[in-house]
Amino acid sequence: MHDDHETSGRVTLATVAKEAGVSMPTVSKVLNGRSDVSRATRAKVERLLDVHGYRRRAQPASRSPLIEIVFHELESVWAMELIRGVENVAKENRATVALTESGTRHTPAPEWLPGVLQRRPLGVVLVFSTLPEDIKRQLRAAAIPLVVIDPAGDPAPDVPSVGSANWAGGLAATRHLTDLGHERVAIITGPEDMLCSLARLDGYRSAMTMAGLETDPRLTRFGDFHVQSGFEHAMDLLNGPDRPTAVFAGSDLQALGVLEAARVRGLRVPEDLSVVGYDDVPLAQWSSPPLTTVHQPLRHMAEEATRMLLRPDDPGTAAQRIELATHLVVRQSTARSQRA
Repeated sequence: MHDDHETSGRVTLATVAKEAGVSMPTVSKVLNGRSDVSRATRAKVERLLDVHGYRRRAQPASRSPLIEIVFHELESVWAMELIRGVENVAKENRATVALTESGTRHTPAPEWLPGVLQRRPLGVVLVFSTLPEDIKRQLRAAAIPLVVIDPAGDPAPDVPSVGSANWAGGLAATRHLTDLGHERVAIITGPEDMLCSLARLDGYRSAMTMAGLETDPRLTRFGDFHVQSGFEHAMDLLNGPDRPTAVFAGSDLQALGVLEAARVRGLRVPEDLSVVGYDDVPLAQWSSPPLTTVHQPLRHMAEEATRMLLRPDDPGTAAQRIELATHLVVRQSTARSQRA
């Protein structure tokens, strides 16, 4: 049986080489992520490998006991929560964790790929919203499992992924504020081109409708999930007599910016302004006042993603999507509206 498998593999590679008009060593270079192959040749060989259904057998002996997690930025507070989650499961499996910073929030940079093919990790956790076809093809051809953690998007159905209930989180945050009698509720969500931002915004709009309130377009802002954008949008929102009495910030970092803007504008939180964040990162309970926020189970998301990586032969893993629940954590940054 072993010999048949090996022969089948050689026949497939020989067929691919012949159809691509290249040598067997060139096909081998593509499989191993070598850089001395032209982009056009690489694309042609990868396409034919895919057409012929070639999957290189996992070779445990040649693998690094390594799990690689790839972000577009490591500065985020929630990045640490994801790293801890991957670490927890890696330790249980006697693997180490490698951190890579690459690309944009949408996808890793192309130059990351040859390195990971050479490192041959046990698997890759990608914190991106999309994944180009050529990256998926090459990782699969090299038998390197991948899972996307997407607090930031909605990956293709053929990509194993772990996410959280963003719409429900936006609904819970806003409903908490409307239940407290707030009618002018502003939202500073994330970037307009990220589905998690739009899902939280949809949850906000649904809660406003449920409360019989109209959404004022002037109270809807798109930030970038960082402190500065929360501060800048809140400074503008809080300028003037018709200001909101509550702000739902689409991340805890943006909520910290809102708290600072309130201080600068001479408003007390929560007496004059209620603020709700999102994520429930550890520093949320140490802000002043402690932040009411939506708990996104970041560490648990990373743990589940890593477990999916380590069971790549599970028939359900090929296109598995796990969505974990969010819930509201009420602290001291929200109170009943004075205008209610």
